[in-house]
Amino acid sequence: MIARRTVLAGAAGAAALACFPAAAAQRRAIGLQLYTLREIFAKNPAGTLEQVARIGYREVEFGGGGYDAMDSAMLRGTLDRLGLKAPSIHVGYDALLQQFDRQVTLAKALGADTIVLPYMTAEHRTGPAWQAALPNIARFAAELKEAGLGFAYHNHDFEFTEKPGGVSLFDQLLRETDRSLVKIELDLFWAVRAGEDAGALIDRLSSRIYGYHVKDMRADRSMVAVGEGTIDFAALFKRKGSAGVRHFYVENDQAPAPYLPDVTTSFQTLRALRF
Repeated sequence: MIARRTVLAGAAGAAALACFPAAAAQRRAIGLQLYTLREIFAKNPAGTLEQVARIGYREVEFGGGGYDAMDSAMLRGTLDRLGLKAPSIHVGYDALLQQFDRQVTLAKALGADTIVLPYMTAEHRTGPAWQAALPNIARFAAELKEAGLGFAYHNHDFEFTEKPGGVSLFDQLLRETDRSLVKIELDLFWAVRAGEDAGALIDRLSSRIYGYHVKDMRADRSMVAVGEGTIDFAALFKRKGSAGVRHFYVENDQAPAPYLPDVTTSFQTLRALRF
């Protein structure tokens, strides 16, 4: 378990951030994975995006909430009106297999430059099934590059804990795909929960990291808003391997209703974080 976070909370911390050099500020673009707000986003996407922008977020990542069945022109127009950008979207494995061109069109319509594979269901986690999926993952990345888009894989804990043949699924993914094409969206919570040394993992991945998913962990290993748990994000973000990371997406899969206070806490904590 990594040590308790070091944060400078409140207005003083936010004021201090304004004094940081431009390069440091660029590294800490704070975004929100909209899966966190899926219940309210599904009912009122434009209104939810307005509230996200009001909190102070300037990036969002689409995922869940039925966004892929919504009017993409409406979503893009709302983003533009609010000064929000969506650098990436989450797209499932089956959707990439069966409707690849549609996902490319959707990503571009929303202004995204990267498609992230967010999850692999249980049937893909055996040794043979994982080996069958890896060539498809490599193909997605290659074909997305041809289409002018990037590709990243988002981890949970099982990639580290499932080790068919003695090698973790995560290490198999790294070893058998092109590091220049298959990037990693590193979910720090799930890596830590799996027992990984997050700092060492960051340095090992280094330039392969597309972005971070940022959510905190209580002592009982449950999920909580950033700043209310035990993860030392400041220490992780100042690691050498974090130097090239441009996207820091808040995500809390289990945020309590009404959801917005939870993501406000996370934003304020990250906004005041010094590293």
